[in-house]
Amino acid sequence: MRHGGVLPQVDIVYETWGRISPAKDNVVLLVTGLSPGAHARSSAGDPTPGWWEEMVGPGQAIDTELFHVLCVNSLGSCHGSTGPASVDPAGERYRLRFPVLTIEDIATAAHAALERLGITRLRAVVGPSLGGMTALAYAILFPEDVRDLITISSATRATSFATAIRSLQRECIRSDPEWRGGDYPPDGGPETGLRLARKLGLITYRSAREWRERFGRERITGASPAEMFGPEFEVEAYLEMHARKFAGAFDANCYLYLSRAMDLFDVAEHGGSVEAGLGRIRADRTLVIGVETDFLFPIDQQEEIARILAGAGRTVSMVRLPSIQGHDSFLVDMDRFCPVIGEFLRRA
Repeated sequence: MRHGGVLPQVDIVYETWGRISPAKDNVVLLVTGLSPGAHARSSAGDPTPGWWEEMVGPGQAIDTELFHVLCVNSLGSCHGSTGPASVDPAGERYRLRFPVLTIEDIATAAHAALERLGITRLRAVVGPSLGGMTALAYAILFPEDVRDLITISSATRATSFATAIRSLQRECIRSDPEWRGGDYPPDGGPETGLRLARKLGLITYRSAREWRERFGRERITGASPAEMFGPEFEVEAYLEMHARKFAGAFDANCYLYLSRAMDLFDVAEHGGSVEAGLGRIRADRTLVIGVETDFLFPIDQQEEIARILAGAGRTVSMVRLPSIQGHDSFLVDMDRFCPVIGEFLRRA
């Protein structure tokens, strides 16, 4: 691992869609944000909708009639790949004995999985948010293996604002008595802390304009005025519903590790400056997408990536999207994202 420590055995969960070509030169690798697993698209084996259902599929932007699409679950996650919630070779859960996790470790684990599958060069690497950082790390660490690069709502390093938010999220989890120093039982854990952390995250994933237009001042039907500090507004109910759902499906220690990995990432560590780090990328083409209302990963961070790559002589397309959904736009505003990504992949 980049910051020390060893994982003697590693599982990497992945899903694929579309046929791989005889030369294995049509593979598109998807690397995910913090919370999704490898299930980006429904299939015969799992018909439930994936996290990028409208983006990936036959005739869609990432066209499974043209590409063999492979989505990996990040190292450190709790959706099947080895992470703090996994059992080590001695039969004990790693918990906080899991080594410090970095974005580079996530990229390296994905690369190792592809090597095991006999895939040595990728048609494209695509990643949003944390996945965008992973895509950058992949292209920096394995420059000869990436033909095209697509990074979405991401950055070369976290802003102090984003780090502050994630620091508070982690404190919410660690302050919950049920966290127990990370040593909680598999069927328990700091549900309240994880729920509060998720609420704080959800607030930053959308824009103030969307919150205003979507919820306004709408009250919950039947809310009791007697419950002075209970939920009274629709926006409170929305946050509570999604936070409870997340807390029941995600492991708290995994959240801590993946969150911290985003804060630790800094392209400047690969050569002494951001320019030197990005200068290691050898992709034929890069597409950088940013959202004007994203204040968690502000659009100037995407413009920085595009500007530096262009200055290094790389072929770069920078697209600014006016989506009102903020950072989460790549999950919901398919009318804007699909044409941009589809056109880029078809052009080559």
